[in-house]
Amino acid sequence: MKILVPVKRVVDYAVKIRVVNNKVDTASLKHSMNPFDEIALEQAIRLKEAKKASDVLAVSIGSAKSQETLRTALAMGADKALHVDVGEAETGPLQVAKLLKAVVDKEKPDLVILGKQAIDDDSNQTGQMLAGLLGWPQGTFASKVELSEDSKKVNVTREIDGGLETVTCSVPAVVTADLRLNEPRYATLPNIMKAKKKPLDKTTPKDLGVDITLKLTTVSVAEPAKRSGGVKVESVDDLIAKLKEKGIAL
Repeated sequence: MKILVPVKRVVDYAVKIRVVNNKVDTASLKHSMNPFDEIALEQAIRLKEAKKASDVLAVSIGSAKSQETLRTALAMGADKALHVDVGEAETGPLQVAKLLKAVVDKEKPDLVILGKQAIDDDSNQTGQMLAGLLGWPQGTFASKVELSEDSKKVNVTREIDGGLETVTCSVPAVVTADLRLNEPRYATLPNIMKAKKKPLDKTTPKDLGVDITLKLTTVSVAEPAKRSGGVKVESVDDLIAKLKEKGIAL
């Protein structure tokens, strides 16, 4: 079984971002692999370690800097990597899904595992769009992934409002990883060195025959409003009076 794992380069989750000229300023900020994609990659590697998969291919769509993310994926345990170079062009979920479909058509994986969303745009659309374009079944928000003995079906346990739901998908399928699926491993120094010798191929949207013209326009970007200072009151009566004054209590 061959598993394809898309990984996205995003601003590190621990970094505080700021808005400059109606855009998020990312020029000097630390970047890393999207945490949900990291979880997806860990799951693919675990399936390989369990002898359920033979090959893990990491794919990243972005500028040349995305190759850093792919090297991290290789150091974690991916067998090879593919960089779809879009330069500095902005891509939305639909454009990414179309590019991934073209990669799937070329690489012929049996399973695609990706993060349920990217923490920079929080769209939560790419996995579903990819499954729709491919005509494959999908198991989203996975908190547990199990392959059948013959690897022809994948059982996906999903976290829903009422508890847990398990769906069975025939392979090939698309699975999107949720936060509690696993805890990703760290890339060790020896594996980081080995990753430099692993294959990292490069392609472009033109090579794949995909138009990545963006159909959506970001109208505005703004930071959350700052919280106003609190007010101390002397007694319960004063508190109730303040609440009444603000229309919170009757």
